[in-house]
Amino acid sequence: MKLDVVEKNIGLMLGLVIFVISLGGLAEIVPLFYQDSVVKPVPGLRPLTALELEGRDIYIREGCVGCHSQMIRPLQAETERYGHYSLAGESVWDHPFLFGSKRTGPDLARVGKRYSDEWHRAHLMNPRDVVPESNMPGFPWLAKNELDGEYTAAKMRALRAVGVPYTDADIEGAKEAVEGKTEVVALIAYLQQLGTHLQGGK
Repeated sequence: MKLDVVEKNIGLMLGLVIFVISLGGLAEIVPLFYQDSVVKPVPGLRPLTALELEGRDIYIREGCVGCHSQMIRPLQAETERYGHYSLAGESVWDHPFLFGSKRTGPDLARVGKRYSDEWHRAHLMNPRDVVPESNMPGFPWLAKNELDGEYTAAKMRALRAVGVPYTDADIEGAKEAVEGKTEVVALIAYLQQLGTHLQGGK
């Protein structure tokens, strides 16, 4: 095939470009499905509890991922500020992933247990009470809204269908575990577990 035929036929050229990009993408992506470091959970990883799972959904609903990433890159400046770089095995049960790309606020991949529950509560109600220079909005309604747990078990069943190892007992006790708790309690529970399975091990 002469090159000028490709150059003069935009449809053919587009088809060949897509074909070449597809081959390159497959060559990079397919091997990852067979790497243990990518597809197997890190030692100590556990599924989110019912309360943490509800907190994660609140985190998504309130748009926290729009300003906070959950991915520490393997660069010295990153690891000195935030802690050990993120590992693929930490996120194997995350659906969807919350890596994020914007850091209006700090990365939260290792925020678990760095602050007390009381600090998080104050920060979520009015961030400037604990971080005077913060431009984060407050979320006071989270302290008023209560969870009913109506869909928590269904969420856990759906996650189990895609590989998260929830037990029947986890699912059966989901509603009771969250019912009557406020949204701020759930969100704090989610934040407090972030990155904690690597503490002491890395």
